[in-house]
Amino acid sequence: MKGIISYGAYIPYNRLQRKKIGEFFGKSGLSGEKAIAGYDEDSVSMGVEAALDCLKDVNPQDVDTVYFATTSSPYKEKGSVPTIAAALNLKKNVRGIESASSLRSGTSSLMAAKEEEKTLVITADCRIGGPSGQNELWFGEGAASFLIGSGEDVIANIVDAGSLQGDIISQWRSQKDDFTQNWEERLGSTSFLKQIKEALPPFLEKNDRTVESITKVIISGEGKRSHTQAASALGFQKEQIQDPLLEVVGATGNAHAPMMLVSALENAKPGDQLLVLAFAEGLDFILLEVTDAICGLKERKGVKGHLEVKNDQVLYSDYLKWREIIKIEPPRRAETDRPSAPALYRGSHQNLSFTGSKCRICGTPQFPKQRVCIQCQAKDEMEDYRFFGQSAKITTFTIDHLAASVASPIIAAIVDFDNGGRILCEVTDCSPEEIEIGMNVEMTFRRLFEAKGISNYFWKARPIRERESV
Repeated sequence: MKGIISYGAYIPYNRLQRKKIGEFFGKSGLSGEKAIAGYDEDSVSMGVEAALDCLKDVNPQDVDTVYFATTSSPYKEKGSVPTIAAALNLKKNVRGIESASSLRSGTSSLMAAKEEEKTLVITADCRIGGPSGQNELWFGEGAASFLIGSGEDVIANIVDAGSLQGDIISQWRSQKDDFTQNWEERLGSTSFLKQIKEALPPFLEKNDRTVESITKVIISGEGKRSHTQAASALGFQKEQIQDPLLEVVGATGNAHAPMMLVSALENAKPGDQLLVLAFAEGLDFILLEVTDAICGLKERKGVKGHLEVKNDQVLYSDYLKWREIIKIEPPRRAETDRPSAPALYRGSHQNLSFTGSKCRICGTPQFPKQRVCIQCQAKDEMEDYRFFGQSAKITTFTIDHLAASVASPIIAAIVDFDNGGRILCEVTDCSPEEIEIGMNVEMTFRRLFEAKGISNYFWKARPIRERESV
């Protein structure tokens, strides 16, 4: 029986308090906060971070297939799986499938994974709601990832799954829309309740389960109250309802139900029964049973770890600049021109997987790749060496107030890796007041810039804070 072997999640460091949105428009603010991707993050970079969390202690070369599910791809026409596969150091012949358009793409990808293969499912979304609207208040950003397969390592068996299709105009974004649009919320809620009442009772009966036997029900539906309405309609009690994370993260689109599933697995015990319900133009439902193997799974950052580390002082004006909703004065320095396609192609393995070289003679790691060792001058005695995952420290840094960035000032630093090697890179998720020499950092996959519609990705340093040392 196929099931989940491992899981991971990513929640951006930056959080926007909803009351700040209300204050901007002169309205009373709502409670809670939502996670927002930084100026250098998108669905691809967040998906990579969640997958890296999922693949901890897993050989990436063992992955046979990768699904990437999002409604907010950086491109309308161009795949993102090759970028993701390179960043994760997956094998070159890994099968790649991109699942888009529907908010059920993530759960549908989980169901589509084959038992005889190791499938990496990555879900991520970075949706934008129109300023002053309900979507802006409740949309959050983040990613979740699962490794699906079979065998003794499975921590949660997928007992059964199904779908119910139902075309409904409830929430949509056309090719021409800048923001997600909504019909009256009541229409979506009514359809959701009708579908779960139709699909779930026979599904539970088919699998010899009752409402009382379900440990946690994970519900991603229309609006803020859909999970409680649906749970009540089915007869679930309050303690059975998985926290939808709306007050601390927001509704994360394709990643919403998967992220809630990660949160449930973080606290699950062998024998627990988990039921996933995801609504969007129909319904996906998945029944899982937790196995004894979950006791041996090493801790991930997951949802719990990311929630504990945050910057909740982000200004609403910063959010508007990062999403290019408002125009700002052009940078003093010339804007970056379109990146060279041949250069990106030649350096894709080195730059996306963060792979340098290591001298076979003296053992010195170095980045970028070299033919001649900078230490012993041996020629053509190099082997590939991946810097990701290596502990590192800030050796020196500078703060650049003139950089062409929507998040000025930029922190540039020399980073020394404890096992050897040095790199000049940007430092992200860090304030100028916080940066210091000797600071412990880790590498994180980010979007450097977008020029002429082309996104350029590389690795930046990020401070390791107490809870991030998992």
